[in-house]
Amino acid sequence: MHIDMIRAAAKRLNGHARRTPILTSPFLDEIAGRQVFVKPECLQHTGSFKFRGGWSAVSALTDNALKTGVIAFSSGNHAQGVALAAKTHGAPAVIVMPSDAPVIKIENTRALGAEVVLYDRATEDRDEIGARLAAERGLTLIKPFDEPQVIAGQGTCGLEIAADMNAMGVTDADVAVCCGGGGLTSGIALALAADAPGLRVRPVEPEGFDDVTRSLASGKIERNARTAGSLCDAIITPQPGEITFPLMQAHCGRGVVVTEDDCLRAVGLAYERLKIVVEPGGAAALAAALFQPDAFEGDAIIAVATGGNIDPPVFSKALETLA
Repeated sequence: MHIDMIRAAAKRLNGHARRTPILTSPFLDEIAGRQVFVKPECLQHTGSFKFRGGWSAVSALTDNALKTGVIAFSSGNHAQGVALAAKTHGAPAVIVMPSDAPVIKIENTRALGAEVVLYDRATEDRDEIGARLAAERGLTLIKPFDEPQVIAGQGTCGLEIAADMNAMGVTDADVAVCCGGGGLTSGIALALAADAPGLRVRPVEPEGFDDVTRSLASGKIERNARTAGSLCDAIITPQPGEITFPLMQAHCGRGVVVTEDDCLRAVGLAYERLKIVVEPGGAAALAAALFQPDAFEGDAIIAVATGGNIDPPVFSKALETLA
């Protein structure tokens, strides 16, 4: 992976992806004890940063590959990003999704014209299902994070953070990123290493699914004991990627682990103070910034709010934390 891939992806995304803003709130600053900047990728097309990687990967395909179609596996956000990118390019899309994914994500993926294949996260292997369907139908597999063009697309978020922070004169800060397999985390880290080396990426994960944090600490890829059973479904993966892990090793600080309860509180506060809707997994970075002040250094922290595809009952539960 090289920064030039991210810059090329940014050109292909120009005019297609939203350039999300930087949001602030004095109320959040007070809770965190430092200045908090929020990058709301929940406002991106399909409700998450995943549209960037989906468009980057689909737009890099040959005409023949587009005609045959693409396949992806995802709990929902990558699914929707790839589905919309494929639909816009006139390419068929098959999405392999866990049966316990939020209903809104499954319905949205179907509404974007994709064929959805459901599987049991606890007993079936999505990689095996994806590889089999790809071989049977001649589809191009677009992996959710361990894929160079996907990482390049997610890295465009980092280019925007670097440009905006440089414009504000913020040259030394931690950047908290909600982390599953590490596509967004490694892409942002690569972009910042080139354009804003004083901004340090910190992966943030939910309790019980801290494979990246443990891998960075041990120096080798560690697996999670469980692969399901968290409100933070958007950032639950078995282990870091073979491509993403070395990038995170080279460019990231140590990981931060947050509780589900803190993620729900962060969802509530994001709505109350920033007027944005974030899902629990997408609020993990903000939860770390607000409720784990000792995990970070310096006077400023940038939290990426990665996705906003939340089912109404979970959102109601998050709003109850404000009472």
